[in-house]
Amino acid sequence: MESNKSMTNAFVFPGQGSQAVGMGKELAAAFPEAKAVFDEVDAALGQKLSQIMWEGPAETLTLTENAQPALMAVSLAVMRVLEARGVNLGQHATFVAGHSLGEYSALAAAGTFTVADAARLLKLRGQAMQKAVPVGVGAMAALLGVGLDVAQKIAADAAQGDVCDVANDNDTTQVVLSGHKTAIDRVGEVGKAHGLRRAMPLPVSAPFHCRLMQPAADAMAEALDKVTMKAPAVPVVSNVLATPISDPVEIKKRLVEQVTGTVRWRECVLAMSAAGVTNLYEIGAGKVLTGLAGRIDKSLKGTAVNGPADIDAAVAALTG
Repeated sequence: MESNKSMTNAFVFPGQGSQAVGMGKELAAAFPEAKAVFDEVDAALGQKLSQIMWEGPAETLTLTENAQPALMAVSLAVMRVLEARGVNLGQHATFVAGHSLGEYSALAAAGTFTVADAARLLKLRGQAMQKAVPVGVGAMAALLGVGLDVAQKIAADAAQGDVCDVANDNDTTQVVLSGHKTAIDRVGEVGKAHGLRRAMPLPVSAPFHCRLMQPAADAMAEALDKVTMKAPAVPVVSNVLATPISDPVEIKKRLVEQVTGTVRWRECVLAMSAAGVTNLYEIGAGKVLTGLAGRIDKSLKGTAVNGPADIDAAVAALTG
């Protein structure tokens, strides 16, 4: 019975945008296992990241190079607390997956990376993504009310010689485009002919997941070459493939591709659902992925596990 039941769970890990000042603070106060993760991340980075997370200011936390390792730290703190209470990823979940930087959190949770290596990789990833494009040259916008096929057409029409790529396919009515600001500025007007309701500019400091990020992809390839990677305890559903993989060599390759490639989150969720997953546990800050899960597949039950109040219920559901 137990093994069949566990086949229905997947653990998913949030991406940038889920950060908020104060995240992880209650967790660290309530659980020594959580506090140990934040201390480990601070030590690995040689900075008091936990202080920025808990006290702000929000602008400093939102900086890509801080937000990325900070979100991973909260996710791994939650994981360590669950593990100390009998949750075992290999036993209690079939897959892990993460949204963009969340893929690193997923892999750290599954034992591919140490927490310290994941923190350093994400700090570097944030810095490299920021450096890849001068501030003001790139932009991102969320398209509301259209799906992937239409979004691809809008991107092609708006490009006009600039870069305009699909960065995130989040759900059936939310696709994010990324590229040159000049192209993104054209999206709202160009999109009208394709039935676009609205193009919402995103408050990001760089155009993630598009071809302009190639210098950052090169930096990650170099950094990942120097890190020891183990096979994950359960397969990771890769952002760029939307299929489960377990070979560290392939995982590394796909993490490099992910910097410039589309985050195929909608397809990742559908792939897990098709493989029999019925429960998605969102491990870490916020509940963005829990919200998306229900919109992607009504049969999925999403549960956000981020604060002390969520822990007992999650442990009972997973191990009971």
